[in-house]
Amino acid sequence: MSESTASIPAAGMRGDATLIGLVGLAHGISHFSQLLLAPLFPWLKDAFGVGYQELGFVLTVFFVVSCAVQAMAGFVVDRFSPRPVLFGGLALLATGSILYAVAQNYWMLLIGAVVGGIGNGVFHPVDYTLFNRRVAPTRLGHAYSVHGITGSIGWALAPAFVVPLAVAYSWRVAMLSAGVVALGVLAVLVWQRSHLTLGRAEVKKAIGQTGAEAAGGLDFLRIPAVWMCFGFFLFYAGAMSSVQAFAPEAARHLHDVPLAMAAVCLTIYMAASAGGMVLGGFMASDPQRCERIVGGGFGVAACMALAMAYLDMPAVMVPVLFGLMGFATGTAGPSRDLLVKRATPENATGRVYGVVYAGLDIGQAISPLLFGLLMDRGQYRGVIVGLALVQAVLIVSAFNVRKVRRTALAPA
Repeated sequence: MSESTASIPAAGMRGDATLIGLVGLAHGISHFSQLLLAPLFPWLKDAFGVGYQELGFVLTVFFVVSCAVQAMAGFVVDRFSPRPVLFGGLALLATGSILYAVAQNYWMLLIGAVVGGIGNGVFHPVDYTLFNRRVAPTRLGHAYSVHGITGSIGWALAPAFVVPLAVAYSWRVAMLSAGVVALGVLAVLVWQRSHLTLGRAEVKKAIGQTGAEAAGGLDFLRIPAVWMCFGFFLFYAGAMSSVQAFAPEAARHLHDVPLAMAAVCLTIYMAASAGGMVLGGFMASDPQRCERIVGGGFGVAACMALAMAYLDMPAVMVPVLFGLMGFATGTAGPSRDLLVKRATPENATGRVYGVVYAGLDIGQAISPLLFGLLMDRGQYRGVIVGLALVQAVLIVSAFNVRKVRRTALAPA
């Protein structure tokens, strides 16, 4: 069955744009919630008498829980409907932030991380199910582009939101305010809930199955491309985590970059990545070239990382290289998501995206341990070279997805 006949497009461009905007808004809150704790570590360290290792473990708990939930959420989305799962995820993210705000000891922070991780785990299965079933195929590249941009904006806004509030008032006020923001977005989505409806009867008719058949089964796990996509996203998360947490500091030591200049490298990277995603949305209009776009984007990014690692350069060039690396990575973003769609049977959308994007959470949980060890040992060049190597693995992974892709569920 072709994608055009198996999808259930929204009513025209306006309907698509509204759906994309609402899903993007929710996705931005997911990323916003992921980076609430880290900027407040200096306050939390003093408040609870713990070290950075203990606080880092709170983040590990968040992502491990999110990983487990993400895989399971895909089954729930396929069995029922994306909309109530999305609403529940936003409510749990808000609850997690509020639990952080009222925590009286370290263990309450862990409880907040568990609750927030459960909420965070639902977004990719929900978001991509809505996109793939409701958005016209010709606008899917733009949908994926907006999805990536709003995620990057969420990451960028989190520290800019919580740190000033913590300085002006307290870290508890900052966390409580973040919970209120999540509740506000939930209210907007409930108000516009008609745009998030996925008719179950129409879905069953489109895929030619009963509800039980559409929801059940693990046959999709026997599709090699699903696991190749899982591995791709695991390494992608490793690269992303390295850039977010360690690469700017490593580059500062390698090239004597002033502290203030190093601090803006991540902002420049993320802003450039968002710009690259806009271009990438147009480039992804032809799904047949998505592997080449992904390979080219990460190839350029790897070259920028190697230049940063081995070339002598003035400090001012470091933010420039971060910007070029971010833009190249951003152009690959929408095509990266098309890799998964092209490997996904229509009757397993939620399940496949749940499993594949669980690789993101696993990568984000493991990567800080490996790159952090290099930083502790003063292996700053090793951090940048490691980033380039992970990006090179992504190039190979993208073409391997194409090589092993299947278009239907494996037979029972």
